[in-house]
Amino acid sequence: MKLLFLASLSPQTGNHTTAERIRSYIESAGHTCELRDPAEFQSPAEVTNLVSQNPPFEAALALHLFRAARLLLDIQVPFGVVFGGTDINEDVKVKQKRVVMEQVLLKARFAVAFTDKLKEEAEMYLMSQSSKIYVQPQGIQTHVTDNFSWTEFLRSSGVSTEHADELRVFLLVCGLRRVKDPLYLVKVFSEWHCENPLNVLIIIGPKIDPVFTVEVEAVVQRTAGVFLAQERSQQELHAAMKRCFAMVNSSISEGMSAAILEAMDLGVPVLARDITGNSAVVQHEFTGLLYSSPKEFVHQAQRLLSDHELRERVVRNGKLYVEEHHSLKQERETYQRLVDILH
Repeated sequence: MKLLFLASLSPQTGNHTTAERIRSYIESAGHTCELRDPAEFQSPAEVTNLVSQNPPFEAALALHLFRAARLLLDIQVPFGVVFGGTDINEDVKVKQKRVVMEQVLLKARFAVAFTDKLKEEAEMYLMSQSSKIYVQPQGIQTHVTDNFSWTEFLRSSGVSTEHADELRVFLLVCGLRRVKDPLYLVKVFSEWHCENPLNVLIIIGPKIDPVFTVEVEAVVQRTAGVFLAQERSQQELHAAMKRCFAMVNSSISEGMSAAILEAMDLGVPVLARDITGNSAVVQHEFTGLLYSSPKEFVHQAQRLLSDHELRERVVRNGKLYVEEHHSLKQERETYQRLVDILH
């Protein structure tokens, strides 16, 4: 079967990584899967033309109910959708978008939610049939590059390497866009750094929103103890994660943060903002630590520094959680089974 898969392909983003992984599952089942970015198309009509070209596509898949799946509304072949997170958490609040997403769900053969909570929200806001939505957590696999230099990474990020081994580096992994709120902790972290200069915050991720990126760069430049690293390949990012003291998430909204799960898999403690998508995978004081204000972030970070038993517990349980609930084998089987529904 020849299948079209629409998903945002901005480099080094969670969406791109997820889409590539799902595509590999579909192709390993013997199908052809062409991955395209919704940004390439001006209207659903352009996608309809693409689908009917010769030889035609026989089915389609979209990652993100509004951004990608709305372009499939006019196609004459069956399609499925995968919720992104911001579609169910944010876009449903906008009436025009919600109407479109309801139409998409009505036509889709199936939908995939990463968590039970996302499924519940979709049913509540989009009046979707429960039987159509499958829950499949993201599969996680980490690879650390062999030739990674921690000192070079720090230096290139602007961090003094004089006391490199004593530094407590908190790594905030996110694409630079407003929904990820990378500036949420900047002021309070800087104050904390001034009290103890060994605590530093490094923000790393692709520059997705150019206007917002300029704002982040300007704030970081004038803020002590906070640094902005150039984005890296996934293997280099995993190597940096493995060396940091803790991985930080400060998003306003998440579907399921792959970076959080990757940190857990690498044996790194997670400090995540207490929002729906994060609390679905981070159980406070068990698989990680949650905070709901900048002040509380510092409190939880200090606990992580002083309580070694707590640190060891969240690291151990986080790794076990990923092994039990985010297996690639399970994810592969689910998507291969769902694609058969599109036949």
